[in-house]
Amino acid sequence: MATGLNVSQETFGQLVRFALVGFFLAGVYSAIYWYLATYIMPPMVAVVIAFLVAVSIGFVLHSRWSFRGHGKREDRRMKAKFLIVQTSGFLLNEAFTWLLINHFHGPTWWPLIPAIFVTPLATYIFNRQWVFG
Repeated sequence: MATGLNVSQETFGQLVRFALVGFFLAGVYSAIYWYLATYIMPPMVAVVIAFLVAVSIGFVLHSRWSFRGHGKREDRRMKAKFLIVQTSGFLLNEAFTWLLINHFHGPTWWPLIPAIFVTPLATYIFNRQWVFG
């Protein structure tokens, strides 16, 4: 019974740390995307730049803090898995952007709603189970 409690506490701690890093990264992504998409370039291109900045910061923060002590140590295989998970997040954000701006003709901030609430949850699940597990 105590082992199950420790696992739950560890998982909860990881979720909290992931959420804190995630909120920070969502802010970074949102600020870069919104500014670029609104004033500088097409939204689909802004997603690429904002995503690259956020994911480069995210690997370091998640591997060293969010999932510290969980699973194996950092290696090439883990980095490749992380890249695959982040690419799926990128594709989700591109799909949300295309759908909400090109299909529904919404403002440039609309895709930020699923980018903040859907994509992080999906990448948390995959990162915890597959990358850092």
